[in-house]
Amino acid sequence: MMRAGLFLFAALAMGLLTPAEAAEPVPPHQSFTLKSAALKETRRINVYTPPGYEAAKSTRYPVLYMPDGGVEEDFPHIATTVDTAIRAGELRPLIVVGIENTERRRDMTGPTEVDEDKKIAKRVGGSAAFRDFIRDELMPHVRRKYRVTDETAIIGESLAGLFIVETFFLQPKLFGTYIALSPSLWWNGEELVRKAAERLKQQPELHNGLYLASADEDNIAPAAARLAETLRMSAPAGLKWQFNPRPDLRHGTIYRSLAPQVLRQWFVGPSTARSDPEK
Repeated sequence: MMRAGLFLFAALAMGLLTPAEAAEPVPPHQSFTLKSAALKETRRINVYTPPGYEAAKSTRYPVLYMPDGGVEEDFPHIATTVDTAIRAGELRPLIVVGIENTERRRDMTGPTEVDEDKKIAKRVGGSAAFRDFIRDELMPHVRRKYRVTDETAIIGESLAGLFIVETFFLQPKLFGTYIALSPSLWWNGEELVRKAAERLKQQPELHNGLYLASADEDNIAPAAARLAETLRMSAPAGLKWQFNPRPDLRHGTIYRSLAPQVLRQWFVGPSTARSDPEK
C-alpha cells in the first residue's frame, strides 16, 4: 500500500495523473451531511455497507465508527480492508461509518494545561463536544437510517487514537470495542496514563474490548507501555485487552500495516448480524 501511495504521489507531482485519477480507490459507499448542534457545524459522513446489505432486508449489522473518515483521509483503506476481508470470509459483515474532519486537532484533544500542546492548533480541547456529536447525533441517525445491531467499535490512529483512549476511560459504554493505534498519549502530560488506574477502579463491571499498539515513537511507545502495565495490574476481569508494541513500524505506517490484521482478529468468528422478524 505504501509503494502504491508513493507511486501515485510521484505520478501526481509529475503531472501524469490528475488529482481525481490519483485518488485512492474506495468501495461503493454512501455519503450524507449531518448538521450538528454540539459542534455548531455540518459534518460529512461516509458509510460503507457490506455485500448483500440491500438484498438482506431483515438483517442487521455491527458498526465500526472511525474518526479521520473522509474519502481523502483513512476511509478508503479501512473500507477496502473491511470489504476485502468480508468477501474472503475472514471478517464478519459490518458497516463502516467514517467521520470526515473539519478541525481535527480541536475534536480529537481534551483540555490541556501544557503550553506546548496548545501550540498545535488555534483551537484544541474539543473532544467532549465531538463525543457528544457522536453519541447524541450521529449514532441515533445511523440507527434510524441503517439496519444495525447494538454492537459498536471505533478505530483510529495518533490524535484519533488519543480520542479513542480518552473515550474508553470517560465513557466506556459508548462503544463495545476500542482500537487505538499509536495514540498520542503524551497529551496533557500523559494525563490518561497517570489517571488510568483510578479510572479503571471506578469501572469494575467493564466487558469491553481494548486494543492498543505503538510504533517507533519516542513520545508514544513508552507511555503506551506504561498504560499497558496499568491495565495488567488494574484491568477489570471482564475487560478484553491487548497491547501490541511494534517498534519495527513508523507512526506514519502503523494504521495501514496493522488495521487489516487487527480487524480480522477482533471481528472474526460467527456473524453477529441478526435477522429482525419485524422488518
